[in-house]
Amino acid sequence: MQMQEVKTREDIKQFLELLVALNKDNANWIRPLDKDIEEVFDPAKNKFFKKGECTRWLLKDAQGKVIGRITAFTNSQYKNEQPTGGIGFFECINDQTAANYMFDHCKRWLQQRGMQAMDGPINFGERDKWWGLLVEGFDEPLYGMNYNPEYYKDLFYNYGFEVYYEQICFSLKVKNRLQEKFYESYDKYAQLPEYKAKHIDKSRLEKFAKDFTIIYNKAWAGHGGGKELEEKTVQKMFKTMKPVIDESIMWFVYHNDEPIGFWVNLPDLNQYFKHLKGKFGLLQKLYFLWLKTFGKCTRFVGLVFGIIPEYQGKGVDGYLIMSGAKVIQKQAKYIDYEMQWIGDFNPKMVSIAENLGTYRSRKLQTLRYLFDREKEFIRHPMIG
Repeated sequence: MQMQEVKTREDIKQFLELLVALNKDNANWIRPLDKDIEEVFDPAKNKFFKKGECTRWLLKDAQGKVIGRITAFTNSQYKNEQPTGGIGFFECINDQTAANYMFDHCKRWLQQRGMQAMDGPINFGERDKWWGLLVEGFDEPLYGMNYNPEYYKDLFYNYGFEVYYEQICFSLKVKNRLQEKFYESYDKYAQLPEYKAKHIDKSRLEKFAKDFTIIYNKAWAGHGGGKELEEKTVQKMFKTMKPVIDESIMWFVYHNDEPIGFWVNLPDLNQYFKHLKGKFGLLQKLYFLWLKTFGKCTRFVGLVFGIIPEYQGKGVDGYLIMSGAKVIQKQAKYIDYEMQWIGDFNPKMVSIAENLGTYRSRKLQTLRYLFDREKEFIRHPMIG
C-alpha cells in the first residue's frame, strides 16, 4: 500500500469517485455535490487556509487501485487542552490494515507540525458541514452531513479513537401537536402588543441579517468559546441562502421592535441534490430550479435557534416556535422536521429539543486520538 498526495485532476476525480464505489449498494446514500467538497480544499474559497494547512491523500493497493482517502489539517483557532489537529473526508474499504495505514500517516504528518492529538472525522472548516462519524440513524442524510458505512465505527475504534463528544439530531412529524406549554406561551405573548413574531421577508434580507447578527452576538459570543459574528459575514451568508429560503420557516421574535430571538430553518436541499449525482453545472442548475419549482421537498431542517439571555426561561421560545408552527402546519408543505446536531456537552439545548416532543433521529460522534497513549482521556467539557 502507498499514500499518494492529491495533486492532479485525475487524483481529484479518484478522490471524489471513491465514495460512489463504496456506497453503490446503499439506497439511502446521497452523493454530495463535488463542488461542495472541492471548495474545502480551495484556498481562495476556504478562509481556514489563513489559519492552518491541509493536505489530502489517496491510499492505493499494490495493484494501484484506490482503496481509501483521507485528509489531515491544522487550525490555529481550534483550541483544545493540547495542540490538536484534524482528519476528515475519510473513506476506506472494510479493511483495518488499510485504515490503520492512513491513520498512522496522518498522525506522523500532524506530529511534524507540533500536534499532540487528532480529532476526526471532522471538517477543515465550520462544524455545520462534514463533521462527525455517523453511528446511528442511517436514513437519507441531510445536506452537508457526513454519511458513512456502519463498519467505519469499528475502523476508528479499533485504532484507538475515543468519543470526545456525541452529536445528536432530533426529529418530529410536522403535523403533530406540540407540548401544551408551547400553546400556553403563545397565548400569553400573543396578547402583548410589545411582542411580535414574524417570518423573514426576502425583500428585506439586509434588515433580517442585521437582526440575526445582533441576536447571535448577544446569545453566543463569548459563551462556550463562541466568537462574535460580523454583520458583513451574515449579510453574505443570507445572500447566499436567498435562492433556497422558504420565508414561512425562518422566524424572528421582537420586543418593542428590538430583535430578541430567531428560529432559522431551510428546506433539506438533499431532497433536490440527490437527483444531480454530485454535479452542479449549468444543466444541473436548471434541473435544480425545475425541481425546486415543481418537485417536492417534504423535510425542512433546523439550522440554529436562539433567544438572548434576558428573555430565556420566560416562554418567549414557545411563543416563537408556535408562531411558526401555526403557519407551517397550516400550509402542510412539509412532513418531517429535523434539527441539525446538538452536542451532548450542551444539555440546555438538548433539553429544549426534547421538550418539543422530538425523537432522536441520528447520532454522530466526534472522536479523538491522543498521541501520548498514557495520557488521561478527557471528554469535551459541559456548557450551559
